[in-house]
Amino acid sequence: MLDTMKKVLTLTILCSLTLMGKAQGVLSLDSCRALALANNKDLLISNEKINAAHYQRKAAFTNYLPSISATGAYMRNQKEFSLLNDDHKAALSGLGTNLAGPIGEVATKIVTAYPDLAPLVSSLSGKLGAVLPELDKAGSSIVDAFRTDTRNVYAGAITLTQPLYMGGKIRAYNKITKYAEELAQQQHQSGKQEVIMSTDQAYWQVISLVNKKKLAEGYLKLLQQLDSDVEKMITEGVATKADGLSVRVKVNEAEMTLTKVEDGLSLARMLLCQLCGIDLSSPITLADENMNDIPLITPDTHFDMNTAYANRPEIRSLELATQIYGQKVNVTRAEYLPSIALMGNYIATNPSVFNSFENKFKGMWNVGVMVQVPIWNWGQGFYKTKAAKAEARIAQYQLQDAKEKIELQVNQAAFKVNEANKKLTMASKNMEKADENLRYAVLGFKEGVIATSNVLEAQTAWLSAQSEKIDSQIDVKLTQIYLEKSLGTLR
Repeated sequence: MLDTMKKVLTLTILCSLTLMGKAQGVLSLDSCRALALANNKDLLISNEKINAAHYQRKAAFTNYLPSISATGAYMRNQKEFSLLNDDHKAALSGLGTNLAGPIGEVATKIVTAYPDLAPLVSSLSGKLGAVLPELDKAGSSIVDAFRTDTRNVYAGAITLTQPLYMGGKIRAYNKITKYAEELAQQQHQSGKQEVIMSTDQAYWQVISLVNKKKLAEGYLKLLQQLDSDVEKMITEGVATKADGLSVRVKVNEAEMTLTKVEDGLSLARMLLCQLCGIDLSSPITLADENMNDIPLITPDTHFDMNTAYANRPEIRSLELATQIYGQKVNVTRAEYLPSIALMGNYIATNPSVFNSFENKFKGMWNVGVMVQVPIWNWGQGFYKTKAAKAEARIAQYQLQDAKEKIELQVNQAAFKVNEANKKLTMASKNMEKADENLRYAVLGFKEGVIATSNVLEAQTAWLSAQSEKIDSQIDVKLTQIYLEKSLGTLR
């Protein structure tokens, strides 16, 4: 219930952010992150993988429980099974008729041997004549009673199976599905960090280009003002046409630079819109566009690698993979161990044979224990277990290799943060010098003591210093993000 409430609340917040972003067109870094996380298709896929792994874990647990199955069958036979052969049927059907001859011969012998019994034998013979047809009927009824009538056969069974011991296979499989679910969660977390990093890169790229656009516009304005001043000086005869042409060339270059920056800014905004799931033509404005100086936070580059290992989802994923391969060894070994299961059945057939052959459904139940013991497989189980252990060792080596690479990655990220901070400090100092140089150049030009080429050089140096400062500020921001990503603390 609590998880459901959290999901509903998160969805509500994301919808609100989407509506606010579309209505106002102003997006902060946090809102861009939230929109990107909500609309990223890879994250939606990985979330479904978590759901699939969760239900697979639940399905694996059912192997501990008894299973019940039902089976039914119907079969039409060309001939019915017969318990009596044709001679037996003929003998039984003519039982009275077949006995008439032998009885008559016996009666004749008795009368011959004992003439005095002739009246009695004659009386019995008369009565026997009435009994013999009844014997024929009785024999025919016996033949009918032995009919199986198995041309139409129906059968059904309900079976209950309860595993008692499967060599540890069920327990190992449950652990595998548990680790697989956590592995899917870790992969989802890793995907979130990648999305956040991509969004931050696109966000600060837009901020960088916005500032460079302002810079290009300011530079163009300076050149246009210089061009106006030079034109007046040419009219007064204190400047040459060559000076005017030099300034106009710089003005054209500045206009081309501004056009390139505007095109790059449009593409950068489209990329950010695509990451956030917003229509590419939406006119968005970022909250940090109007900042003259981007606020920076110098991170603490003193860190514990164990913390990085604990936070990085890639390390946890490889640890889970190692555990999964360890359990696969148990699953492989269990295939070649004895297995024991309790079984119970209720079987019903028609015809039934519990009261001779009857065309009725009758059944019976039975309970038993099934034991399967592998005896000889030419070492197949041994070889497969060795192969599974080799795969488990591969996973362990991959984990160790990943830890070494992450340690190198963290140190490189920390080095880049320090380097970016130093570059920013130098760029700030250069900017101060470029501002002062430009101010002196402009004043000198107005006083007529500095040539136009020197002013152009000062303006170019100022443009370069300002551009480097913007790049250094963005570089510091991005290196901080890379460091957080390498430490696993990017949220």
